Amino acid sequence: MGNKETAQAIIDEIGGPGNITSLTHCATRLRFTLKDASRVDTDKIEAIDGVLAGVSQGAHNYQVVIGGGVESVYNDIESLPSMASVKMGGEDDDAVGTDSDAGLSNADVKAQERAKVKGKNRYVDAFFDFLSDSFRPIIGVLLGASLIIAIVNVLIACKVIPNDTANPTLVFIQAMWKGVFYFLPLMIAYNGAKKLKVDPWVGTAIMAAVMTPQYLALSNPDGYAGIFGNSDGLNAAKAALHCTANSVGTQTCSTMVFGIPLQLNDYSSNVFVPLFMVAVLALVYKGLQKIIPSSVQLVFVPFLSMLIMIPVTAFLLGPLGIWVGNGLGVVLGWLNLHAPFVFAIAIPLIYPFLVPLGLHWPLNALMLANINTLNYDFIQGPMGTWNFACFGATCGVLILSIHDKDTRMRETAAGALAAGLLGGVSEPSLYGIHLRFKKIYSRMLIGCGAGGVTIAVLGWLFPSIVKGQAVHGVTTNVFAFTSLLTIPVFSQMWVYAISVAVAFFTAMAMILIFDYRTAEQKAAVKAQASASPITLQSKASAYAHGPAAPVSAPQETSAAGTTASGSAEHIVSPLRGHTIPLEDTGDKVFASHALGDGVGIVPDESAGAVYAPAGGILKTVAKTGHAYGIKTDDGTEILVHIGIDTVKLDGRGFTVAVSKGNRVNAGDKLADVDYSTVKSAGYSTTTIMTVTNTRKMASVTPHTDIDAEPGTDVIDVAH
Repeated sequence: MGNKETAQAIIDEIGGPGNITSLTHCATRLRFTLKDASRVDTDKIEAIDGVLAGVSQGAHNYQVVIGGGVESVYNDIESLPSMASVKMGGEDDDAVGTDSDAGLSNADVKAQERAKVKGKNRYVDAFFDFLSDSFRPIIGVLLGASLIIAIVNVLIACKVIPNDTANPTLVFIQAMWKGVFYFLPLMIAYNGAKKLKVDPWVGTAIMAAVMTPQYLALSNPDGYAGIFGNSDGLNAAKAALHCTANSVGTQTCSTMVFGIPLQLNDYSSNVFVPLFMVAVLALVYKGLQKIIPSSVQLVFVPFLSMLIMIPVTAFLLGPLGIWVGNGLGVVLGWLNLHAPFVFAIAIPLIYPFLVPLGLHWPLNALMLANINTLNYDFIQGPMGTWNFACFGATCGVLILSIHDKDTRMRETAAGALAAGLLGGVSEPSLYGIHLRFKKIYSRMLIGCGAGGVTIAVLGWLFPSIVKGQAVHGVTTNVFAFTSLLTIPVFSQMWVYAISVAVAFFTAMAMILIFDYRTAEQKAAVKAQASASPITLQSKASAYAHGPAAPVSAPQETSAAGTTASGSAEHIVSPLRGHTIPLEDTGDKVFASHALGDGVGIVPDESAGAVYAPAGGILKTVAKTGHAYGIKTDDGTEILVHIGIDTVKLDGRGFTVAVSKGNRVNAGDKLADVDYSTVKSAGYSTTTIMTVTNTRKMASVTPHTDIDAEPGTDVIDVAH
């Protein structure tokens, strides 16, 4: 199944476009806001090829975990004609200038999760949501930069690249990753402004103003002498400049602008200044929108916003952000110095609870602040032990799924493990596996604790050396995703490698020894493996054309109280038309008999309604009206699929007469169909009817090449 088929299948099983209020995505997940989340069948969602997991979150929110290819699937969903009227929010953000607040975003989803463990506080929620959505879209470039750093470190260690900044090659390679961190404030300003529904380019321009050569020249006149025109200008700039040493050992400079002292700072890599700036910008920007006529807002709102906010940022918010960053660096440095054991053990133990709730972003911001103020960070090392404990648990699940022949879990775990070990991304493991099997957490936490103790002990005995000074614990001078590929960016590297290995293998061993499932879940997996169901791939492919009736349960007792074994059942035509073999329907999935044996029916010109082909319970009623699944009292599961690819009509031409769960008798109306609408839209009207649990039957005999009326026997089933 390709991305386009996957996209259509997801929309079908999410309840169709009519059930979707809005759709966004993050690094690994599609995030739906639905009118009714109860309409979603998670089992069918997870059966779709390319889907790692489906996660229901309340009455109106649903997540579909895809993994690294989520953006491609999202784009394919966005391109579906039926999604034209649905609010698409890209990477969890509303477009600038929209007035609609309908639906919940990624932020709201996380807020609901947090509400499970604390009281709903919209101000706290808003803060965390703003913080996370300011960082999350740049995860990719941060990961890319961290991998470049790791590769460079390996090349330097292997003497391929000289560790000498006088070498132009090394300087160029440094530019490849330093550009990401140098311009990080611009990226955060863009994302933060977009999150707050402010023109993101205005936020970027304001932040850029205090990062220009002109601004930098104020604190380093000699380095930018040409900017001042002549010697008089240069001398004046030098005379106005006043520099002193600050509490963290760096130099703080100021100059006079408009006759007011202006503190000069290097804002490269800073995360707090752009966050403070866009928060205030949102108030100014939206305030201007209220008082400026809409006809001239395009010009004057950005103009006045920049005119106000650039001085406010330079004189007030910039120094405030630097002060906050320096202060946090000093506090955390003191904690790491005086209580390294507590720090190193606490971080991996709390992270498993922070990440699912979206509360880990403040720590990520602190990591960047440490690098900016201290020139190193000591949080990422302990954090890495949690990540590898998470991946170790996933590896244990993978091994057990291979042993138990659990195909679905094997595919989920394999994808999640690859994303973790190579990319440092924990979400596929968390949402695809760990949060679905709560026993995993107790096993994984032992791995987190073991890794934390190891890094605490070894980090104390073998401290990192930063600029000739011993620092207890594992450190790094870059923001890195903790994966196998980024191990070389940590110091001491061998201490970090041993610690994450302890975390990984401890968590894996706990899963292998104690399992991750209840006895009932384990028994269900073994029972499923011993059966011969339709393969997941075949089942998933069917979703490109609409939902199928579920695979049948073991043989049941009929309503009359006798076992159906040995009995015969006649399935009648649901409409007037000519029967043809499945191979002639023009649908490859049905033609392959992946959804069982049956017939195609080419409707007669006078056909209008579609009727139930047998008595039973409606297990599936497509919201679009194009597909129906019926389970008879004898256990036969019948799929009636009206037309080819008609799911794309989004219900146009179909009037549904029944509901899921209804009992129908043979001949009861299922739907009225306007075949002219179907034809004019370019879709085939051929109706397909199959016995989806054919493999459980003694025989399924279709009657083809006959002219059938509603009630004509077209399929004979022997039990």
